[in-house]
Amino acid sequence: MSDRDRSESGRPPSIAPPSGGAADPSETHETVAAEDGTRLFVRSMPSRSSVPKTVGSARMRAFFCDGILCDGFIWKYLWNDLAELCDVAHWHYRGHGRSGAPVDPTKIDIAQHARDLMAVRRHVGDPPCVLLGHSMGTQVCLEEWRLFPEHVKGIVLLCGSYGKVTQSFRGMPILDAILPKVMSIVDKQPDLVRAIWSRIPPEMAFRAAMLAGDVDPDNVRREDMLPYLKHMTHVDFAMFLKMLRAAGDHSAEEYLAQIDVPVLIVAGEKDTFTPGSLSHWMAEQIPGSELLVVPAGTHVAPIEQPELIGARIKAFVERVAAT
Repeated sequence: MSDRDRSESGRPPSIAPPSGGAADPSETHETVAAEDGTRLFVRSMPSRSSVPKTVGSARMRAFFCDGILCDGFIWKYLWNDLAELCDVAHWHYRGHGRSGAPVDPTKIDIAQHARDLMAVRRHVGDPPCVLLGHSMGTQVCLEEWRLFPEHVKGIVLLCGSYGKVTQSFRGMPILDAILPKVMSIVDKQPDLVRAIWSRIPPEMAFRAAMLAGDVDPDNVRREDMLPYLKHMTHVDFAMFLKMLRAAGDHSAEEYLAQIDVPVLIVAGEKDTFTPGSLSHWMAEQIPGSELLVVPAGTHVAPIEQPELIGARIKAFVERVAAT
């Protein structure tokens, strides 16, 4: 598909990513203090519906949880889709986007992200909610249910895994093998590594992703990917590696069968980061879960085929609100 074809698709024109300027007068940007004092950026907005979804008398809210190195690019279309049904909120992990660096540098594991999410939930009144997680955000959502299940009414897991992500990247334990070596280099030459990392040209990274098959060339739009490729180089590289290692150590495997809320799992047929087999396995383990496999979808399927995924998630949220 040519650039001209993509720009004339049925999708809305590109808008600022969720971390950018407020696109709606009712949207608010705030800072929430985590338990250790780390500043967490939160973007929230009330539903655009005149009759927003409720559970009992309480308004439902969708919470968006990013992947590692991300600050919201993946939610570009789903943010507006779900705002048609319920209140929405998106937040940045510690050390990401507009959130502050972690006050305690050791607190960067999945459980800490789940505690941070709980701080965000409390800040907006701890309403009944649906949790949406992309990539590493799937682990955060699963851990959130384990630690703080009250008021969690449904979970949507997109292009992610239950854990042990360093063992499954591209279907192999390649990250387990190279991560210690990379971390050793960073410890010895932090300034050099930081300088190289911060100067990766986004356009070059986009072309490399296209050539490697990490994105679907027939559906992805350059303007949807560049915000991520620009943001990732602003995340401290040493912190990223430690956070990635912590995500690799985490696993929700032992409690998947105990999850007692509706779960929708979305997998990209051609996801090279978290292979679709992981989603199939999770769907087998979580009682009553639903599985959507996106044809030709990759790790960024939500911005490749937003109409398909948006419609399915909206229908899921409708059912959750009705139960």
